Amino acid sequence: MDQPSGRSFMQVLCEKYSPENFPYRRGPGMGVHVPATPQGSPMKDRLNLPSVLVLNSCGITCAGDENEIAAFCAHVSELDLSDNKLEDWHEVSKIVSNVPHLEFLNLSSNPLSLSVLERRCAGSFAGVRKLVLNNSKASWETVHTILQELPDLEELFLCLNDYETVSCSPVCCQSLKLLHITDNNLQDWTEIRKLGIMFPSLDTLILANNNLTTIEESEDSLARLFPNLRSINLHKSGLHCWEDIDKLNSFPKLEEVKLLGIPLLQSYTTEERRKLLIARLPSIIKLNGSIVADSEREDSERFFIRYYMEFPEEEVPFRYHELVTKYGKLEPLAVVDLRPQSSVKVEVHFQDKVEEMSIRLDQTVAELKKHLKTVVQLSTSNMLLFYLDQEAPFGPEEMKYSSRALHSYGIRDGDKIYVEPRMK
Repeated sequence: MDQPSGRSFMQVLCEKYSPENFPYRRGPGMGVHVPATPQGSPMKDRLNLPSVLVLNSCGITCAGDENEIAAFCAHVSELDLSDNKLEDWHEVSKIVSNVPHLEFLNLSSNPLSLSVLERRCAGSFAGVRKLVLNNSKASWETVHTILQELPDLEELFLCLNDYETVSCSPVCCQSLKLLHITDNNLQDWTEIRKLGIMFPSLDTLILANNNLTTIEESEDSLARLFPNLRSINLHKSGLHCWEDIDKLNSFPKLEEVKLLGIPLLQSYTTEERRKLLIARLPSIIKLNGSIVADSEREDSERFFIRYYMEFPEEEVPFRYHELVTKYGKLEPLAVVDLRPQSSVKVEVHFQDKVEEMSIRLDQTVAELKKHLKTVVQLSTSNMLLFYLDQEAPFGPEEMKYSSRALHSYGIRDGDKIYVEPRMK
């Protein structure tokens, strides 16, 4: 059902967290707070507010009474205002400035792109540590203003904002550890490197769905740009060459990589993709969300050697020579056919005659008797068969069940089948 337009933050808050919709629950760990309200407030002693407020998709356009917000939200630490109709940063500032302990703020999918964020308004966000601006179309100018006024910002989400370029901030943000900037259109590495300049302490960089085509940077420069990067997500990027994968080794602290859905790997099997990536990335301890155990690493590195051992010298990567130094030159794995035999050669003994025959193992005892009729000149009803395994210690076994398949006896090349006439 469509939400009515022109609703204030305070109006929605009172409606959602009224006792009828959000009853007070006693008990340890419930996280419910009943604040003291200002004298004369119509909602005095009625709201039961948790420290985490979720007010997404409520049609909020403005803040409402700031005194009421201050009274009810003094304890609130997380606030989700995503998918509302806030289009003025000044109104957002009125809300946030009256939530003094706020650490997490989600403003995704609010139409804020045409509003200018002034520094005095951005100052009200000073305590926020995690800020989500997905699909807000926030300009880089707005982002820069935020970065200057949020000294403790640790996580920033800028997905779905149609960025094709990155504009460098005049100051570095030393506090930021995680940047989530997926589903934009950042195809050129010259734009990505600006993120390293702006966020020198970055620990996690999530670049999925950006169609980045290549990593055009020297190894030394990469190490300086992202000295603290521990995790990078390049899912569904446009990387198409192994040299780009090798360059990931230049990040001195990198230990987790995500690389699903890239053009480079499309022609490889699932096994080849994982093993070749693990072998090329010696410092990685987690690939595509899965831990790389020591045993898997060794298997992958040995696989890598055998994979490239027949390639022309000019096509063999440098990593191959490093691994040969580590393990030595390996022999190719023997090709073992594990398919069951379909036929065998056996000796058929009847009276004083011995005839070597090839028989199909998918047939039954009854079908074998029909096949032997012309050889031993006996009718099937007058025929007894005995199977002798050349290694069996107990002598011949009568093949008495007509519907039993021959392969169930474990017949092998060189075994013997004895035919005797049934005694009347």
